[in-house]
Amino acid sequence: MGNKIFSSHHPPSPSNSVDPAGGGGGGGGMDRWTGVLHVPLSRGGPLFRVAASLILLSAKTLAVPRANAVLFMGDRVRGTGDPVIERLSDAAHLAGVLAGKLSGDTNAWVIDAPCFAGPFAVYRLLVPSVDAAGDPKGYDPNGFPAAAGIASILVHGIGEQIQNKISGCSLKDSPVNQHPAASLSSYCPPRTIILGFSKGGVVVNQLVTELSCWASKPMKSSVDVSRPDPSHVTHSLLVPTSTSDVLSSISEFHYVDVGLNCAGAYITDHTVIKELGHYVLHTSRNLHFVLHGTPRQWSDPNRLWIRKEKDIMTQLLRDETQRCEGRLMASEKKYFDSRPCSLRMHFEILEAMDIS
Repeated sequence: MGNKIFSSHHPPSPSNSVDPAGGGGGGGGMDRWTGVLHVPLSRGGPLFRVAASLILLSAKTLAVPRANAVLFMGDRVRGTGDPVIERLSDAAHLAGVLAGKLSGDTNAWVIDAPCFAGPFAVYRLLVPSVDAAGDPKGYDPNGFPAAAGIASILVHGIGEQIQNKISGCSLKDSPVNQHPAASLSSYCPPRTIILGFSKGGVVVNQLVTELSCWASKPMKSSVDVSRPDPSHVTHSLLVPTSTSDVLSSISEFHYVDVGLNCAGAYITDHTVIKELGHYVLHTSRNLHFVLHGTPRQWSDPNRLWIRKEKDIMTQLLRDETQRCEGRLMASEKKYFDSRPCSLRMHFEILEAMDIS
């Protein structure tokens, strides 16, 4: 991919606002609610700062999306004096940018790490193997912490906070509840699109590992065809509400200029990728991996392992693609290749990335 820049028509929106500009990308002028939430995974636990741009049927009614795109941010960068970096470090602004890149019926979520060690993002609640600086010692799928955490964040955000922030909004007013029997019979959960920027790539890797493990378990076939509990149907149509819902709904993984100060920026375990190949073949699902990068990460002479890991993962995915009848897809997109490495380009990729 070249250096094409995709502009966004979403200026930073204040918390709890309705954005009448819509979601771009064919959104047909659909209204959006844009705001910032602070969501705990457990009572008294650290809060995830979550910016959301959600489609609305009216000023008081959330619409049912076709997909939820969830972007995990990386380390904090402060005091650069660069307005571009400052703007693209703001999750609330990025929720609008992300929404503008997607079809108009997709919800956008941008999640900051709940804890920081100085500038370093620490996603231990989703990736228990990380050290004090947030660097992974490996990726262990046991307990599916990332998938369970994402379900909790989205459900609590929709159910407990957004209702209170949208004036008069109530999930009982959702169109899903106007004809619940019909909704159940035609139930089609929204797809989930996972993106990780910079250090946020550790959450993507954890989810890839969890999906590979979950896909290898015999119970997956029964989970895939299950119907939601009627008491949770509204939530289920808006966001994935369980570990299995998250994993079974993932259709895309986007690595956005990911990189670490240690190994582990990309998945290089052949067994993990091979199991994903089995999964798409046996479930007739499609799974797309896109690796987006800039010279800042892929050409860093002091961290040569990043490019090496990226090349290994790309080759593993392409090997499986040939075996999977095109159901497992992989592509690389490089940006700003003719420019010298800079911190600014590392953030500019968030506006430039093509995720169509």
